[in-house]
Amino acid sequence: MEETYLLNVEGVRKKILHGGQGELPKLQDGSKITFHFQTLKDDFERTVIDDSREAGIPMEIIVGKMFKLEIWETLLSSMRTGEVAEFWCDAIHTGMYALVSRGMRRIAEGRDPLEGQKHRCGMGNMFDYHSTGYDDLDELQRTPQPLIFIMELFRVEEPSAYKRDTWAMSKEEKLAAVPVLHSEGNRLVLRKQFAQAAAKYQEAVICLRNLQAKEKPWEEGWLKLERLVTPLVLNYCQCQLELGEYYEVLEHTTELLQKHKDNAKAYFKRAKAHAAVWNEREAREDFLRVAHLDPSMAAAVKKELKQLGERMRKKSTRTPLGPGDLM
Repeated sequence: MEETYLLNVEGVRKKILHGGQGELPKLQDGSKITFHFQTLKDDFERTVIDDSREAGIPMEIIVGKMFKLEIWETLLSSMRTGEVAEFWCDAIHTGMYALVSRGMRRIAEGRDPLEGQKHRCGMGNMFDYHSTGYDDLDELQRTPQPLIFIMELFRVEEPSAYKRDTWAMSKEEKLAAVPVLHSEGNRLVLRKQFAQAAAKYQEAVICLRNLQAKEKPWEEGWLKLERLVTPLVLNYCQCQLELGEYYEVLEHTTELLQKHKDNAKAYFKRAKAHAAVWNEREAREDFLRVAHLDPSMAAAVKKELKQLGERMRKKSTRTPLGPGDLM
């Protein structure tokens, strides 16, 4: 079955290779589209440029999230679930394909798609570096040309029907997600599933940090978000202590204390991490700060200092191995 259509878009032709089922999807901002695609040159050989099946993972895009090749949303909106279609697109729609393909290839290779770029628009980066790093894409960049896209649409999901990545969430969705993630993390801690709990706390922190980036530091909006961030970071650090990731704890508690110099819980967790990696002086200093800042924690500090002293005494009385003692 092959039928050719002219979409209501200049420079686009569509040929249905296999019909789909149901009605045309109703796309809205936040809808997730899952599909396979193949990109070909419009030459005699129909040279293949990219094929998502080679990576074994379908492509996903979120409607309204500024995917750099805008024409793809238009093409996919004309397809039914299960449909396979071929689209011919004039060069007016394909000028950004080299940059888009470069990012997709880097992701497939396990690399950062923004590696080496300056904080500029995509075309600015192309002019700065003169090369995408791929010869065939450099050719497309030098000579914009029509391309053929063969697409197979698997599904379209409404925003409420799937777990959304942090970057794809709106401000309201991020704020709504934070208490849910916090609660899930607490539940996992009770089950002693510390790695999973840490991931929940970290995801919540990322949501809030993304929102903070749009606020002016230390003004009310920023401070309100920071008050939500702090307990999540402390919970994350507690999980890392349980997992033995002591240097991770040192890094995050130190960063927290640079902003909040009177946070006794941050000092306490940092002290425990120092003690675990044999930083006796730093551990003692932090424990004493805790007792000064929060007298209610004095008993806990006394217990930790006693344990630290015992550990250090045992370490100092150990006899070093001689060459003949090695096994």
